[in-house]
Amino acid sequence: MTPAEIRQVVLHALRTVAPEVDSAVVEPDTALRSQLDIDSMDALNFFIRLHEKLGVEIPEADYAKLNTLNECVAYLGAKLG
Repeated sequence: MTPAEIRQVVLHALRTVAPEVDSAVVEPDTALRSQLDIDSMDALNFFIRLHEKLGVEIPEADYAKLNTLNECVAYLGAKLG
């Protein structure tokens, strides 16, 4: 899966927990929770959606590695590669 495809999956997962998300304005290097006002329950649901869509296990200890869009793409790319 290419980084662009992973990015689209991440953005889709974000829209499931925050439907108002406009993909065009998500800053790739800014913390997702702060820029999208996502609470901890939304963040957990986001990680669950990523797991469902990609089949990638994301241990709770790794949640901090998925703060930004670019971090998500890099982390998931490494897991899928």
